[in-house]
Amino acid sequence: MADNSTGVISGSALLERLSWRYACKSFDPSRTISDTDWRALEQALVLTPSSYGLQPWKFVVVTSPEVKAQLPAISWNQGQVRDGSHVVVFTARESVSEADIDRHLNRISTVRGTPLESLAGFKQMMLGSFKNPPAGFTPFGWAANQVYIALGNLMTCAAVMNIDACPMEGIVASKYDELLGLSGTGYKTVVVCVLGYRSIDDKYASQAKVRFAAADVVEYR
Repeated sequence: MADNSTGVISGSALLERLSWRYACKSFDPSRTISDTDWRALEQALVLTPSSYGLQPWKFVVVTSPEVKAQLPAISWNQGQVRDGSHVVVFTARESVSEADIDRHLNRISTVRGTPLESLAGFKQMMLGSFKNPPAGFTPFGWAANQVYIALGNLMTCAAVMNIDACPMEGIVASKYDELLGLSGTGYKTVVVCVLGYRSIDDKYASQAKVRFAAADVVEYR
């Protein structure tokens, strides 16, 4: 898959993995993602880009069989959340405060050795965006959009690693918040992604992928 001299994945190999992946409808409950593979996927989540670099999210990972058993009832009775190896609950910040911005700037200063005072202009720009937003802008809506970047990144990385995934919006988000103790934390559930390995009985695994042709969806100017 990768060029041994550079570690770069070829275009053909990447497309092969993306063609292989699908929204898994039936997971094999007997198979578990290894700790080594999961740590790589965990870091893929951490490395996801976000607007301003603010990372307005938390990823709640459910692996407990007891907790997973409670999820179908609040997921439109979809069994993937029970049978998959790892259930990633993508949550977004309800609001963005000056303290949140300061936390980000402190992290930049620590990691890059950048003096905080040199980041003052960046801070004022971010504060202005959230204190005087354009019409229709809400911090939670913005943060939820950032979460979908992380979701796409996770699914692509999983496919490259030969790990199945199923993104799910068919959930009762408020019930997830209750079950996972998110109420009052400043974070709310947005979407879920189940990861694991497909069941040999999942008929969708062998179905042709249906997409419009590139000429229908990609335009050049």
